[in-house]
Amino acid sequence: MKTENITDTEPDFEKTAVKVSVVSIVGNIALSLLKLLAGIFAHSGAMISDAVHSASDVFSSIVVIIGVKLSARDSDDDHPYGHERLECVAAIILAMVLLVTGLFIGYKAVVNIVSGDYENLAVPGVLAIVAAVVSIVVKEAMYRYTKHYAKKLDSGALMADAWHHRSDALSSVGALIGVVGARMGFPVLDSVASLVICVFIAKAAFDIFKDAVDKMVDHSCDKETEDELWECVMNQDGVIGVDLLNTRLFGNKIYVDIEIAVDGDLTLREGHAIAERVHSTIERNFPKVKHIMVHVNPAGEEKTYPATDKPQ
Repeated sequence: MKTENITDTEPDFEKTAVKVSVVSIVGNIALSLLKLLAGIFAHSGAMISDAVHSASDVFSSIVVIIGVKLSARDSDDDHPYGHERLECVAAIILAMVLLVTGLFIGYKAVVNIVSGDYENLAVPGVLAIVAAVVSIVVKEAMYRYTKHYAKKLDSGALMADAWHHRSDALSSVGALIGVVGARMGFPVLDSVASLVICVFIAKAAFDIFKDAVDKMVDHSCDKETEDELWECVMNQDGVIGVDLLNTRLFGNKIYVDIEIAVDGDLTLREGHAIAERVHSTIERNFPKVKHIMVHVNPAGEEKTYPATDKPQ
């Protein structure tokens, strides 16, 4: 049996995540100022609210930086398995913030629709339209940029931050519809669009929350990855079958426990060499696997699954 921690061969997770978050902070500050000025000078309450929304995203990016830095800390005596799950905590916090943001947008929309007092709403100026269009383009670009690195690093916190950008872009779409609708004599369109946006934001928050929780409660990795691990092990010389293959998510890493069946007449040294080969091959082909435990069983003494009878 062999247990070993694997050196991370992926790109510098902490450095990349912090860089992406800093870009988000700078972009959100600039957009907040633009929307605030446009809202004041163009007499648009929707744009002022949208400016506050963008400003709140600065907090989200700061939480990402804190979570990523904590999760990237090396293992210590109190935390021998590392700190990757702290990044999941950041993702859960951001999911809750995203949900509250969406519900707040939906609540305001419902209040405006139910009130029916549309005549007293101010008609915004053209500057508000320009600011809304700029915001939609920039925030959608920031969403795609952050989502790209979130997938590359498998970061739940960055993915949550990406959806904050998308929610801001959708909020700006609502603001744009509201501004145009108000100028055309249909101010209620702003509230209707905001209500639809609320549903999309709430769905994104739920997905991010579920993904983060799965990574914190030892949820197994996806079946495709487990199948690839199984095939990788079965392709190694000396492996007759697989008695057990368990995986669990630990933050954005994977832990693997595997029992292989080998010829029972082999010497301890020969069986150990096969286990070493299995361990090294998994380490080389699955960089997200942080920890592997390989146990050797004599074939026939456990419920062994040969190559033609893979466990489901």
